[in-house]
Amino acid sequence: MAAFDNEEESGPMKIGDLNQYSRQINVVVKVISKTDVREVVTRNDETQHKVCEALVADDTGAIYLTLWDDAVEKVQEDQILSVTNAYMNTFKGSMRMNIGRYGSYEVLEEAPWEEVNLENNLSAKQVEYDGGNRGGSFGGHPGGGRRY
Repeated sequence: MAAFDNEEESGPMKIGDLNQYSRQINVVVKVISKTDVREVVTRNDETQHKVCEALVADDTGAIYLTLWDDAVEKVQEDQILSVTNAYMNTFKGSMRMNIGRYGSYEVLEEAPWEEVNLENNLSAKQVEYDGGNRGGSFGGHPGGGRRY
């Protein structure tokens, strides 16, 4: 069975195992709630975008998933999502999961677990800024997730 050792690395992960440096995240989550939609303008090309946060959870924990543009309307409360190739970043000292331009999601019919764990909310834990900001697209600014 040694040939299947790598399957675990690319297969579904659990929210409870994520940290602020996690990349290539593949996870199945339930959408618990969504915040109000905000309109933002990018600094680099000054285009307008819609953004909101969805609290998502599995049986090991919860985290805020940042939704952009079309996903703001398409992703609804109580949906089960299979998220592929997401990444973590930090916004105002709080961890967020992002789908980004290289990630994707699909709606599933049912969850692979019975209950969600809202007690272990990774976004509720403050994380320290380490100077390296491995979030990739924020240029290492102490503000963490300020894109706009």
